[in-house]
Amino acid sequence: MNGTVIPSEKQLAFMDWEFGAFFHFGIRSFFMGHVDWDNRPMPAEAFNPDALDCEQWIREVKAAGAAYAILVCKHHDGFANWPTRYSSYSVSSAPWKGGKGDVVREFVNACRKYGLKVGLYYSPAQWGGETAFDAPSAYDDYFIAQISELLTNYGRIDYLWFDGCGSEKHEFDKPRIIRTIRSLQPDILIFNMWDPDTRWIGNEDGYAPMNNPNVRTDVDFSVRTSEKDALDQARYLPAECDCMLRDTWFDCAENEDKIKTAEELLGMYEMSVGRGANFLLNIGPNRHGLINEKDAARLREFGALLKKRYGAPLSAFGEAGREGENAWSIQIPEGEEKPLVNRVVIREDVSGGEAAASFRVYCELPGYSGKKICVYQGDTIGHKAICLFPAIRTGKITVEITQASKAPSLRDITAYFAQ
Repeated sequence: MNGTVIPSEKQLAFMDWEFGAFFHFGIRSFFMGHVDWDNRPMPAEAFNPDALDCEQWIREVKAAGAAYAILVCKHHDGFANWPTRYSSYSVSSAPWKGGKGDVVREFVNACRKYGLKVGLYYSPAQWGGETAFDAPSAYDDYFIAQISELLTNYGRIDYLWFDGCGSEKHEFDKPRIIRTIRSLQPDILIFNMWDPDTRWIGNEDGYAPMNNPNVRTDVDFSVRTSEKDALDQARYLPAECDCMLRDTWFDCAENEDKIKTAEELLGMYEMSVGRGANFLLNIGPNRHGLINEKDAARLREFGALLKKRYGAPLSAFGEAGREGENAWSIQIPEGEEKPLVNRVVIREDVSGGEAAASFRVYCELPGYSGKKICVYQGDTIGHKAICLFPAIRTGKITVEITQASKAPSLRDITAYFAQ
């Protein structure tokens, strides 16, 4: 099956983005202690980010290595971060900028200024606002009207992120919704629901499983159910691992001690991007509309560590060459000093579909030319596999595909040594 289901050009591009930033910001940013679906009132009058600076957000995450960013436009509470015509529960009813502000506009402009791909999050379900979620026909109209505003008024949107939480068992007019989205933005990527181009990894911890094939017949749907959403056919769906910098999605001043360390973030990167998925890290800007300095400092620390570890491969090794039908190797020139290696990054050519189902990494022994030892074995490779192992001094590294659905092909192999 994996040999016949292939990714689209936009899916291939998405996998190359690898690392993205998620921004949960809205009315909840002004009500610490509130949680999803608690039905506690949060009046629009509280929304007043007196120093909102989306450019600061984007500068910080770009410096950390992010290639795309996603803004929560409407969360489950129903508050719209743009001046929607279809609800008074929005920035238009807030004192911020005299009711003339538009967070979505400022976010989109910042992304474009700094060259990041633009993603917008919209919760299909809601408990707040004026339109009743339990009135399906009226709610479909409202849903489509708001999505149409977001996809019409802000130019090209690269990524539309639907959150399944709260939509369990709810019947949407899916064909009409998807038809509207695809007609307004034909090149857009849709996350996880109904006509997906990408999929949720199934947890909010930022980790992908070791075996992570991208050809799927169903997808995980919501944190509130273990049931999966069946697809109409097998699809190629790259995975995305969303997670929090702290332990809340929105800003919460009292949990500054919960900021993840740079080492933990790097481990999450290695077990998301390093297992063929994208890494989507959430930051909750504070009520002033800024990334907290402690959060910004941690992003910079993570970015520096990521660059130090994977910024440049060991230059002694040449390009990968094929060795037989299912093996590739990289090696240093004869007579040159053998370097220490403790990680290898493998990228499969998935443009024609995934092939590798299991593989091994071998290193030539430091003192016995021609003799090798297995230092790593794994399952799928997909877009990228980061293979970590104890340091070994070697002059040749071989990757052998031990199981494949069709003739495999690799884009490249690179070696690193990181302390």
